[in-house]
Amino acid sequence: MKVVILGKGAMLINLIKGAQDAGCEIIGVLRYERVVLNWFKLFLHDFFKTNPDVTFIKKFKIPEIKVKSANSKKFRDFLIKNNTDVLLVGTWREKISKKIFDIPKIASINLHPSLLPKYRGANPYYNAIKNMETKSGLTLHLIDEKFDHGAILKQKEIEILPNDTGRELKNKITFEARFEAADILQNIAYGTIIPVPQNEDNAIYCENISNNDLMLDFENCTAEELHAKIRALHPWAPAYVTVGRHFLIPNPYKLKIVELNNFYPAGKIIAKSGRKASLTIVCKNKKALKMDGLKLYGFFNRPFSKLFIHSIRT
Repeated sequence: MKVVILGKGAMLINLIKGAQDAGCEIIGVLRYERVVLNWFKLFLHDFFKTNPDVTFIKKFKIPEIKVKSANSKKFRDFLIKNNTDVLLVGTWREKISKKIFDIPKIASINLHPSLLPKYRGANPYYNAIKNMETKSGLTLHLIDEKFDHGAILKQKEIEILPNDTGRELKNKITFEARFEAADILQNIAYGTIIPVPQNEDNAIYCENISNNDLMLDFENCTAEELHAKIRALHPWAPAYVTVGRHFLIPNPYKLKIVELNNFYPAGKIIAKSGRKASLTIVCKNKKALKMDGLKLYGFFNRPFSKLFIHSIRT
């Protein structure tokens, strides 16, 4: 079975491994960076940055498709000329057009890192953790004319642990992608998969991370909500604690929710430690969020983080 794979980073590597495990012939891969970077930035990216996906592709001598878009005529001609059986996509920003996804003889399949139809769209990792979900997963589905909309071929549920950040959730889903991709490729080769339409009544769309999402509002959010937001944003963007005119960035791995016996107004700093670069701030639900390892925003301000926290009045 001839497979073409589109993807980025660890997801691309694991889709390639999955296709190899299934005994498929990988006739070409298209890297995400080729679509989003011009030739000069791509050269710098590949020359100066450690790229495990590039190393992996070269190691196994997998042909790299050098086009600027998955919807280009050049890419379409490649699929046709090579009698592509399956187009496999994971971590891709372009909407694949019908003139492309109709070409493979068996199927065009996307791997989306959520349990569709929940969390369609960009960054489902962030949205799942921010909304305090206890489980997420991945979905392999047919590509159609709408984002993350096609019939479901296979799903894998993955637990979200209480202290998981977006990084841990992404790593877990990416790891499982290899095995789920291998399984689906083996099964569709024998025609043993029945596509199941998505239930539109349960569809949820992800919103892109905005600047407002980065600011922590202790007066209007519970300790649990803020704990989840800080973890959800990592590693894509920092969260910010506002103290006067200064901004502090919390460490997503050094958070603790504190039960309070006394009443304090939401937003009040009730404890600090310059040595631990720590602040404990009251939240909306009469609990507090203790944050160790805070850092001042700004490269030149960062060395003064502990001194600044020590100077704060509680």
